[in-house]
Amino acid sequence: MALVSSHSEDHLPAMGKMNENTLPVLSRRDIEALIAQGRKLFILDDFVIKADAWIPYHPGGEKSILHLVGRDATDEVTALHSIEAKQRMSRYRIGIIRGRWENFIPPIQGGTFRAPSDDGQFSYHDSDTASSVASSHRSSVPDSDSSDGHGPARRNSRPTANASSSSSTSSIPSTRADDAMAHPDFVTKQKVLLDLETYPALDHATQDSIVAAYRRLDYRMRAQGLYDCNYWAYSVEASRYCMLFAAMLLFLHWGCYVASAVCMGAFWHQMSFAAHDAGHIGITHRFHTDSVLGIFIADFMGGLSLGWWKKSHNIHHIVTNSPEHDPDVEYLPFLAVSHRFLAGLRSTYYNRMMHYDAVAQFCVKFQKYSYYPLLALGRFNL
Repeated sequence: MALVSSHSEDHLPAMGKMNENTLPVLSRRDIEALIAQGRKLFILDDFVIKADAWIPYHPGGEKSILHLVGRDATDEVTALHSIEAKQRMSRYRIGIIRGRWENFIPPIQGGTFRAPSDDGQFSYHDSDTASSVASSHRSSVPDSDSSDGHGPARRNSRPTANASSSSSTSSIPSTRADDAMAHPDFVTKQKVLLDLETYPALDHATQDSIVAAYRRLDYRMRAQGLYDCNYWAYSVEASRYCMLFAAMLLFLHWGCYVASAVCMGAFWHQMSFAAHDAGHIGITHRFHTDSVLGIFIADFMGGLSLGWWKKSHNIHHIVTNSPEHDPDVEYLPFLAVSHRFLAGLRSTYYNRMMHYDAVAQFCVKFQKYSYYPLLALGRFNL
């Protein structure tokens, strides 16, 4: 068993003191055991990145990284970060992998991981995990829904917290709840089967070819400059914003308050597109410049926290439309965008149960009528 013998940070490879030629090759079992000890690891360009030191300071929020733990995050990191940000992440490489990587289910999504043992399969230790082995071992023992212990632990469909709490999420008996969910579950399964027949297969070879094609397309678009911003288009947008703001002030001066309010609403509506681009670092592609622009537009002009938006919206791009994980689709008790909300579930973003209680049952019944009135009062899907 290869150990990092000192507890000093000077001996940790995570600080970028080991180059590519000296980084250890980590097996799947090594990475699984480190995650079981509480390490926050993901794969980036075949390198194992340890995010523990910087995850609390991640501008896109901590939970967007937690949803990548144990996964190959190359495409997500490349799409949502600048080249400079990826270069900074290289300082936190602790190893490399060989061959195709099969993703684990991240702990935040209910994945379970085997802790280090004496089975002879664990060959790497990170020195700052020694004090946490005992406690993490207790929390990483798979339950009856996990795998056979020789691969990534799997869940049926939801985290343990959700499964263990489902019986208490509604006041009706479980048999009645099961009956109520039987038809929606059947419809969902039929839709899944239709998708499997319509879209490319899920086998490794097919999926790998799709990933390779996506990366080739991304390379071609970058090479052709299609990601470069057309700032003349933003000058047109800026002119529209100024006209609406000036009209709002003019109508306000004349005492036409309704017309002034309409112009102000249109101004906010149009500015939200620029705030969205700035929040995604999509205007100048410089983090600090776009962040300042976004804060000025969203916080100062619109009264919306850009930091809050980024922490929720970035998760939307990682676990898109997942009822348990994506805050951009979690609107109970007012709206239910998936039948899975009808049984109640645990939100990993809000870290609480979302109960389909009496209030939710009443509101959801009328959601086809209440959607637009609610939209007039709140800002959904930003």
